[in-house]
Amino acid sequence: MTVLSSTILSQDTTATVLPDCWGHRGASAAFPENTLASFELAIKDGAEGIETDVHVSADDVILMFHDPDLSRTTNGKGKIKERNWHGPDGMQHIKTKKEPIQSIPTFAETIAFLMKPENRHVTLNLDVKPHNEVTRIFTLMNDTITAQPDWQTALAPRILLGLWHPKFIKVAKEVLPYCRRAHIGWSIDVARRYFWDDVDTFSIAMCVLASPEGRRFLEECKKCDKQVAVWTVNTKEEMVEACRWGVDVIITDHTKTWLDLRRTLSGKPSPGSIVSATQYRLEFAGDYDSMSSQYSTLFYWTDFRYWTPFLWLINYLGTRRLEGLAGPLSLKEVDGVAEVVS
Repeated sequence: MTVLSSTILSQDTTATVLPDCWGHRGASAAFPENTLASFELAIKDGAEGIETDVHVSADDVILMFHDPDLSRTTNGKGKIKERNWHGPDGMQHIKTKKEPIQSIPTFAETIAFLMKPENRHVTLNLDVKPHNEVTRIFTLMNDTITAQPDWQTALAPRILLGLWHPKFIKVAKEVLPYCRRAHIGWSIDVARRYFWDDVDTFSIAMCVLASPEGRRFLEECKKCDKQVAVWTVNTKEEMVEACRWGVDVIITDHTKTWLDLRRTLSGKPSPGSIVSATQYRLEFAGDYDSMSSQYSTLFYWTDFRYWTPFLWLINYLGTRRLEGLAGPLSLKEVDGVAEVVS
């Protein structure tokens, strides 16, 4: 498995690896989430990947959008699956509430954006919400992906399908066999039980990964060469803690914050600096352990998301909600293939 991480050197020239940066819905702290402007800013900041979400309109257009409903982030109303993209009242005319005001991008527009020469290094992590009809959305994705020139080499290796529910695995293998697969979730038990053999990446909420069980799971992933991404990491203290754990990817709304901090921890100068990387490392950076120790772990006690009762609650409620949206998680064997019991 290829792990896209940023290798840096400390003063003693020992190789240290700091996590990649994937923009959570782009650079969503600065621009409206899941818009081309947000994606573009994240890449300009230096992000190696974009994490974004997909839903399908009534007339079979894939939109880059987090919620199944339009109302939270746009001036539109209603469920995406019940509205058309095209037409006088289509969602193509809807704008974001947050400024600078943007349109909702389609999957086709996003793929075209990532196929520009300057963006061909960027990973696209697609959060495939369990609200979606799995065969329909994967078939539409395949149509868009395979229409691109050189898609087998220039695009397919960069697409990571993020799956919440195990029933999506079989269809992903059949319709999008050329895409890597990840599990996104709140539950270590679900990750182990239903996804371990079928994905090469686990994208886990940071508060879950911080638990004793989460840390054991992280070590298991390292031993088995599974990539681990952690979300949504928005404070410097959490970013440094994720580095201490040795995760592969930090998913953040604040791409510039993490990338600036990563440069500081790695001893690399900011872009445009006249100081060479070697000079900066020797004169300013200090060693990584010393610098990282400046960041507190007090958030474990002050942020309720890290408290054990909350972790129990989200594990229970998250699993129940997942089953409510996409069906039971329990599996059965049909002709040697694991399928979800309906």
